[in-house]
Amino acid sequence: MSSYNAVLARNTENAPTNIGRSSQTVAFSHYNNLSAQLPIDPKTGELVTGGIKGQAMQCFKNIKAIVESIDHSMSDVVKITIFVKDIKDMEAVDEVYKPFFPGYVPARTVAAAAALPMDALVQVEAILSNGEGTIPNAPQAGDLIKITNNTENAPTCSLSTQTVAFSHYNHLSAQLPIEAKSGKLVTGGVKEQAAQCFKNIKAILESIDVPFDDIVKLNIFLKDLADRNVVDDVYKTFFPDSAIARAAAYVPARTFIAASGLPMNACVQVEAVVSHGDGTPPQAVEDRHGLIIEANNTENAPKCPLSTQTVAFSHYNHLSAQLPLDPKTGSMAAGGVKEQARQCLDNIKAIVESIGHVMEDVVKVNIFLKNIADIEAADEVYRDFFPDGIPARRIVGVSELPDQACIQIDAVVSNAEGTPPMTN
Repeated sequence: MSSYNAVLARNTENAPTNIGRSSQTVAFSHYNNLSAQLPIDPKTGELVTGGIKGQAMQCFKNIKAIVESIDHSMSDVVKITIFVKDIKDMEAVDEVYKPFFPGYVPARTVAAAAALPMDALVQVEAILSNGEGTIPNAPQAGDLIKITNNTENAPTCSLSTQTVAFSHYNHLSAQLPIEAKSGKLVTGGVKEQAAQCFKNIKAILESIDVPFDDIVKLNIFLKDLADRNVVDDVYKTFFPDSAIARAAAYVPARTFIAASGLPMNACVQVEAVVSHGDGTPPQAVEDRHGLIIEANNTENAPKCPLSTQTVAFSHYNHLSAQLPLDPKTGSMAAGGVKEQARQCLDNIKAIVESIGHVMEDVVKVNIFLKNIADIEAADEVYRDFFPDGIPARRIVGVSELPDQACIQIDAVVSNAEGTPPMTN
């Protein structure tokens, strides 16, 4: 890790502590990455009563407590992700959500999971701006501002902003296959729906003068993972998008997530994390223009022609989801969830080390489990890689995983050295 920018993990007693091996929030450079919050009363350590509304309220109270403990406010949230057990519960969750964001609304993703830890009905996580940065004893740019944007060429929603930029990233709300003009799902099957999702993302990016190939990470939610091949056929028509990207064969990092339900009963939903080379004011032009995307693959982890193992931009690396595949044989790791968890984390470690980083640079880990009861077994392996429990973390139970795996893990890694400006 660098002494210039430091990974800063923090916890408060006003939100649940010792929930798994994770920190409540991990800051690096201009972002705070929060662990997913369950509806746990921090005083008792138990799930609250009151059904979906009571649980949603507790999740947001926990997030607010964490946010306030680091001298921020809920208006500093740039992205919210909500997982519910039943997608029909989102109407009730939205009633709770609105008072926490009475004016400004962040980008947002909503999906149903097969299961959540502690058999919770809802889980909420947040990404928070960090204007002061994390240079020890030296605020970086405390007066950075968020830039929000909506365009009529993509679906709009009163509860979310299409894209929220802060510093060198744009965070997009997950895009459903909705036609902007009609507000209805596009006709057709998963092929047409996937194309509409990507068209919506492209419309949003064009509205802020950002090229499609500035996407660094995609999360694709599917009701049926068997539709991956169809989605991939559509995906290839969008990536690479520019002559420069085609010459470099650039494709973003990527994660497929099996969703038990999606809003409007859609088959597919896509969210994107996008580089923002212009930065947000008042960064000086010489400090913010011309940063480049750095994509990297290593032979020591599984490769995929449709995704890059890690994509760096500015002060973050975004990793593609790692399955428990042996990079030498391409086969699934033998054994159960412990062996598979170790292979996933070995793959992540290989990627991290291939770009000159160490596991202590990881700020966020996302774990997807076929059987939510496997958390304890996976944690036995996890602690070998993160003995201090520093990264923020999300755990979600899914109905299925690619290649019939038991577990899948992706990560976000700090990048203290940043990425260089493009030279002429």
